[in-house]
Amino acid sequence: MRKLNVLFLLLLFPFVISCSGNPDYELNPDVPGNIVDNESNDENDDSEDANNNDADMDSNILKIIVGNQTLTATLVDNSSTRTLKEILAERDVTIQMEDYANMEKVGPFGFTLPRNDERITTTTGDLILYQGSSFVIYYAPNTWNFTRLGKIDNATQASLLSVLGSGDVTVTLSMR
Repeated sequence: MRKLNVLFLLLLFPFVISCSGNPDYELNPDVPGNIVDNESNDENDDSEDANNNDADMDSNILKIIVGNQTLTATLVDNSSTRTLKEILAERDVTIQMEDYANMEKVGPFGFTLPRNDERITTTTGDLILYQGSSFVIYYAPNTWNFTRLGKIDNATQASLLSVLGSGDVTVTLSMR
């Protein structure tokens, strides 16, 4: 029995070691949803890129690109948007969205964000994080526990439906 316990611990050890790591991370742009260590040993980092990333982090303006049209949105300040801005400072995020219940477009980020859920009644143009992993654009009201990400600037239901259409749509989020 003792040999089985030792064997079990030896098998469990690599898993435990792999789960403990640096909490600073970034998404690997080559593998959606893959988390890699953010520590960089590349001594050839371009300081201009670092300055651009800092500027992106300071901005609360999100670009939502739909086909050849670009919507702008103003992000709120919470841990969800700060994490999203870190990701968007590294790369744009493209999301396949579906129409749901004639009130929203919803699609998976491909990664999770911290949740800051509160009871919200949405209005036209609200950007919502649903269950930590889905991006939602509302064009009609709904009440539920969500995390608010921001709001599309100057949005009306008619203007959003004109840009987003009635079916599935692909959007790209960018802070660049």
